[in-house]
Amino acid sequence: MDDIKTFLFDHQDQKYGEFQRKLIPNIDGDTIIGVRTPILRQYAKELVKLDDIDDFLDILPHTYFDENQLHAFIISLKKDYDEVISYIDRFLPYVDNWATCDQMSPNIFKKYHVRLLEDINRWLSSSEAYTIRFGINMMMSHFLDGDFKPNYLKQIADIRHDDYYVKMVVAWYFSVALVKQYDDTITYFTTPQLDPWVHNKAIQKAIESRRISDEGKQYLRTLKIKKGGQQ
Repeated sequence: MDDIKTFLFDHQDQKYGEFQRKLIPNIDGDTIIGVRTPILRQYAKELVKLDDIDDFLDILPHTYFDENQLHAFIISLKKDYDEVISYIDRFLPYVDNWATCDQMSPNIFKKYHVRLLEDINRWLSSSEAYTIRFGINMMMSHFLDGDFKPNYLKQIADIRHDDYYVKMVVAWYFSVALVKQYDDTITYFTTPQLDPWVHNKAIQKAIESRRISDEGKQYLRTLKIKKGGQQ
């Protein structure tokens, strides 16, 4: 697997690496090589076809952030659901940043929503921040449209975790829910049921959406929680 590291360093972009270090301040900056995401995605498409690529996926932990990104992209391209779940469960304990967590989105999940929901419930019950975040991401990606059920909102609303990146993804989830499932979601803001910071951040992100009318945005502003807990 030394060829993979060679490829990564051959495609290093120092300026992009500096940019990434600012976006992902919670990991060691020295682990960021600085390979642009489109290059990693294309490389993953080539690697996933190799007979021995599973050897790379079995080497954990990786040394570099870019290796983790590549790992996430390769998993996302695999086509066997059970294999994907196995690799995700092995990889999640080593995911230590929002970028790797958010960019792991297996295509195969679209075909297995019933089974996926069971696995999401496992991830959401974890105490690990990025495992929870991944579970919420999958709920947001797969269960806010045709397969939506109102009780999913409560499941996410009930998550309480001190990690900033968990709080942020809960806010992100509810901002998207306000766009896609407004009638069921708005009650979580008219009768506040979220952590106040999450509540306000979700409104902020929803207001930034082009899919909410100006009138809707103005109404959402009135629902913000002020200091002291009052709307």
